[in-house]
Amino acid sequence: MMPTQTGAPAVEPGFPEAVTAETIAAGYDLSGKRAVVTGAASGLGRETARVLAARGAEVVLAVRDVAAGEKVAVRIREAGGKATVEQLDLGDATSVRAFADRVGRAPVHLLIANAGIMACPEGRTADGHEMQFGTNHVGHFALTLLLLPALEQAAPSRVVVLSSGGHALGDIDLDDVNFERRGYDPFLAYGQSKTANILFASELDRRYADRGIRAFSVNPGAVATSLGRHMSPTVIADQGWDKIGEIRMQTPGEGAATQVWAAIGRELEGKGGLYLEECHEAPVAETDQPLHGVQPRALDPDRARRLWEWSEKATGVRG
Repeated sequence: MMPTQTGAPAVEPGFPEAVTAETIAAGYDLSGKRAVVTGAASGLGRETARVLAARGAEVVLAVRDVAAGEKVAVRIREAGGKATVEQLDLGDATSVRAFADRVGRAPVHLLIANAGIMACPEGRTADGHEMQFGTNHVGHFALTLLLLPALEQAAPSRVVVLSSGGHALGDIDLDDVNFERRGYDPFLAYGQSKTANILFASELDRRYADRGIRAFSVNPGAVATSLGRHMSPTVIADQGWDKIGEIRMQTPGEGAATQVWAAIGRELEGKGGLYLEECHEAPVAETDQPLHGVQPRALDPDRARRLWEWSEKATGVRG
């Protein structure tokens, strides 16, 4: 039997094809709300922070490069918004804890786990994790759990975890997440980390919905940002993706639409644990298609539980 996402469909497809984060947020008043956006110095994170601030939210830009973050903050402030910059390296547990200690002193209404890397050469975080899994999942897992008191204080609050249609490229191997026994494959590693994002959001929602914290994972689609900087023509040819150039690349404004909707959309009130794409609940994929739908394995509650337990042991942070 084909698995389904939990709950009724959040909203049926029907938004305009080129809907943007700005049009999604139109009409919302986010005054008094505090939003933390990781990876806010560029791309989807920068656009998400800008749009939330334009609607009145106080935005914390969580960035590795403080100077780059300050440039974004200045533009937000010049437009009349509220923005502060805080240094965060998701691959360094010390940095994650220090950030949470500073930022978690006040309520957090929205946590947008946006930062990520894709198909990079093999490497390790400061804590010894494979670079993509450590940055995309482990760092965000620890950050979210450390901010749970601030999220609960702000309830109803939301956590939005950026995943990808690329989760179809790889399942999680909890016995070898760091590719110590397997040969490193950058796309398998990326798929593993993005599958983890989906499982994490669903388990987070299951555990904390009754405390007013709801969580969603999001596929932004193909977007023209620096995320694909490692996607050289040679890499693309090696993967047999010769037709990738035919895919329409969205602008950052279009790509950020679904994560902004996940963060504030009225249609999602009372819902959670869903994987969203194109501003609606994604269908369950029937094949390993890399662009649309959610893979059945990413909906497995037992896998989600086991990933959560593995992540607690790996980080020393418990919910």
